[in-house]
Amino acid sequence: MIVVPSLFEPCGLTQMIGLRYGTVPIVRATGGLADTVFDANHSDRPYQDRNGYVFNDFNAAGIESALHRAIGMWYSYPKHFRELVTNGMRCDYSWNHPGRHYLNIYELIRDK
Repeated sequence: MIVVPSLFEPCGLTQMIGLRYGTVPIVRATGGLADTVFDANHSDRPYQDRNGYVFNDFNAAGIESALHRAIGMWYSYPKHFRELVTNGMRCDYSWNHPGRHYLNIYELIRDK
């Protein structure tokens, strides 16, 4: 697990690197962290898209709650924890998708 309790985070590469290498992120819901980490228990995303733990309050109680949930799943439900690891490793935050969108725009302009 990797803990990223940022007060402010415009992008957040730490959690993306962690996800890639099978490290479950525990992050505060801010900036790029909230855009890339989806809570295992409290997300509206499908289960296969959930990849970590998110807390809202920038205080000890907030981070303790997320840590308790993460460690609890690791200890009590190791199969589910491994699924969370796999979900995270499947995330693709590379330039492949945005790059393709840019190429589509350039091709559209060129064809006009």
